[in-house]
Amino acid sequence: MIWFPLPVRRWRGMTKFFLLFCLCLLLVVSCAPNRQTGTLSPGTGDGRITVGTTLKPRTLDPADTYELASLGLVFNMSDRLYTYEPGSTEIKPQLATALPQVTADGLTYTIALRQGVLFHDDTPFNAQAMEFSMRRFLENKGKPSFLLADTVESVTATDDYELTIKLKRPFAAFPSLLAFSGLCAVSPNAYEIGAGKFQPNIFVGTGPYKLAEYGTDSLRLDVFEKYWGEKPANQGVNIQIQTSSVNLFNAFRTGTVDIAYLSLQPDQIRSLEAGGEKGDWQNITAEGSVVSYMVLNRNQPPVDQPEVRAALAAMIDRQLLNQRVLLGQASPLYSIIPTTFKVSQPLFQQKYGDGNFQKAQELLTAAGFSPENPAKVQIWHPSTSANRSLAAQTLKSLADREMGGLLQIEVNNVESATFFKDISRGIYPAALVDWYPDFLDPDNYVQPFLSCQKGSQAQGCQDGGSQSQGSFYYSETMNQLIARQRQEQNPAAREAILREIQEKVANDVPYIPLWQTKDYIFAHNGVNNVQLDPTQNLIYQTISKQ
Repeated sequence: MIWFPLPVRRWRGMTKFFLLFCLCLLLVVSCAPNRQTGTLSPGTGDGRITVGTTLKPRTLDPADTYELASLGLVFNMSDRLYTYEPGSTEIKPQLATALPQVTADGLTYTIALRQGVLFHDDTPFNAQAMEFSMRRFLENKGKPSFLLADTVESVTATDDYELTIKLKRPFAAFPSLLAFSGLCAVSPNAYEIGAGKFQPNIFVGTGPYKLAEYGTDSLRLDVFEKYWGEKPANQGVNIQIQTSSVNLFNAFRTGTVDIAYLSLQPDQIRSLEAGGEKGDWQNITAEGSVVSYMVLNRNQPPVDQPEVRAALAAMIDRQLLNQRVLLGQASPLYSIIPTTFKVSQPLFQQKYGDGNFQKAQELLTAAGFSPENPAKVQIWHPSTSANRSLAAQTLKSLADREMGGLLQIEVNNVESATFFKDISRGIYPAALVDWYPDFLDPDNYVQPFLSCQKGSQAQGCQDGGSQSQGSFYYSETMNQLIARQRQEQNPAAREAILREIQEKVANDVPYIPLWQTKDYIFAHNGVNNVQLDPTQNLIYQTISKQ
């Protein structure tokens, strides 16, 4: 074959053609579906949002969802009787049309329901469907079933669009409980009632999104075109599950995901905040509802002595913990009830202060301790928690440096499953624990920590909230206060009881509040209306992308 050189003009023409071909090829490839996730990549202009997270859902069955990863997905694909306004702990009707009508004895709730609602499988929603959903939540006996089992006597559809719920005993926070993500409506044609009859890999609800794909490392939510309410501001959501916070950090920085939320380490958050301040992307911060605290076991020496518990409360420096452990990404907490609620009172600050080493030394000396006979306290934490590990080491350093030999802290850790099993067995004298609320009401920060159904002043709690949390705190007065605030329908009277509860916690010190989280979300420029509901759920419905 003989090769002849082409004229220069032909070369230029072919070069232009080749460049144009490459450009078209690049556009086709960039808009093609991602073979790993089956979704479009971010930045393609398809109107879909890509959310990056490290949280892997265990199940999508509302009757068995009790972890943040699962609850956040169920929240976005479902409707409940009530929901929250973003940035507020006040509930508003969703599948209900108004707040419940409550009988004078506080035991019977009548709820009018919305008409014209369809499930994702086109099954009509009505009171019978809502009764089915709540009975299934109770009777299938999933992880969160106790939330209703402890409270609800019966659920009945008393008309086509009227639901009547009877309680075992009055519970003033019950409407807030009805906003729990797992208490959503599910299609009676897609689910069954019966202990253990769960559907972990599907979801058929009434919400603005329906489940399109559920993989091991990704999910695809498509817009439900027959949704009764306001349609999403986007064309759907792709969720990419990263294997580590490092991978999530890099995926956001490289633009692989539009939004990064849960969970990033404090140093990664600080780095991304710096980029946001330069205008590289958006920083979105919200007050969190998760609290961290130290639990003190009243049956284990030396924290069985009130003076030792008070001394620990006095020596803790929350400002130092916030800066050294959390890089300023939390708020110091001085009550068992977080500042999310106006009833929260900073009584630990008023009574003990922060880093009040002189007061701590005086308390330990009064209890009979000395440099020759120091109080020796073991603090335990889950081995997977970097923050609690650093917090425990910081407290040990403070005791070594500032307590004049009166207090020795020993730090221990154990695998998470063992930790949470053993804490209720009373093995740990002191432990560092996080609390994620089930629903947003002060009661959910009080009753699970302080209540005790069986116990005595001599032996402590043998069965109840304080036993499961590891403090074994027992007080008949506290039990009465908890019962009264749960029954009280008058908001002002209930707040007065909650203040009394906080005062007793500050005096008895079964727990020491440490910090309250802040929630950090990072979104690329052009991604709009990114916000959280008060229970830490990222609200997909409002997000849009230019």
